[in-house]
Amino acid sequence: MERQDAPDTPEQRQAAREWARHWSWEPLPGLDLLRARYIRHTFPRHSHEGYTLGAVTHGVERVELPGTTLHAGPGTLVMVNPEVAHAARAGTPEGWAYATLYPSLGLVREVADATGHPPGTPVFDRPIADDARSGRLVRAVHRAVEEGDALAADTLLRVLIARLLNLYGTTAPHAVPASAGRGTAARARDLLAERLTDPPSLEELARTLGSSPFAVLRAFKAAYGMPPHTWLTDARVRRARALLHSGATPAETATAVGFTDQPHLNRHFTRIVGVTPGAYRRDSGCRACP
Repeated sequence: MERQDAPDTPEQRQAAREWARHWSWEPLPGLDLLRARYIRHTFPRHSHEGYTLGAVTHGVERVELPGTTLHAGPGTLVMVNPEVAHAARAGTPEGWAYATLYPSLGLVREVADATGHPPGTPVFDRPIADDARSGRLVRAVHRAVEEGDALAADTLLRVLIARLLNLYGTTAPHAVPASAGRGTAARARDLLAERLTDPPSLEELARTLGSSPFAVLRAFKAAYGMPPHTWLTDARVRRARALLHSGATPAETATAVGFTDQPHLNRHFTRIVGVTPGAYRRDSGCRACP
């Protein structure tokens, strides 16, 4: 996605230098790719169902994670595990450029099983590593996909995941019995997922759960790293991505996931995904799209 608006002010001229492409490719199921340069764009707090592997090539990315903020420069690799809430923005005035891979949980588990990783959900034990070689592998996957070389792309992707699991991989601890607060948060999340297009108010949510609004809010933020309304927006955008990938138009998608109209979808989708819904649909590999 190139930003084509004619710049009239210094701020607009700076923003015009931003560009991004976020896409998937049918020969590599279970993988999304993002290549971008951002200057003023800010990713709000959100999470992914799968993993995020970002190789910074220029500038500095500021990543906010639970309990820490890190700054990733050239040669570093950012690794975010599934369902970990995070936000990102430029760490310097010139922004940052990076190549990112979003492998699914199923794909990483497949590689983990094939390479003798301990049973359980594989996770990375650190959010950032000074690892130029892994960064080059991330970029090599991008190049292979862009060149249409499925054999090379799939091979390099699996080599990369195996390398990262060997260097930084561990296994998520077994679930412990849920506390009352965590149980409340899980029930609240399930209810919001069921009512994606017609969500309850915080007061109604608390009443349904037999709790108080502030208790639900505290429990939800502690469990998922964001308040319920932020989680709901994130969930709507996840659903929107799936619909766009399957061929739905942005207007159809906006209605289907509960946004008031297409501009409402555009605003939140672009902030979280990094490209517009139209650009994502165009580049998503959707076979049903014109």
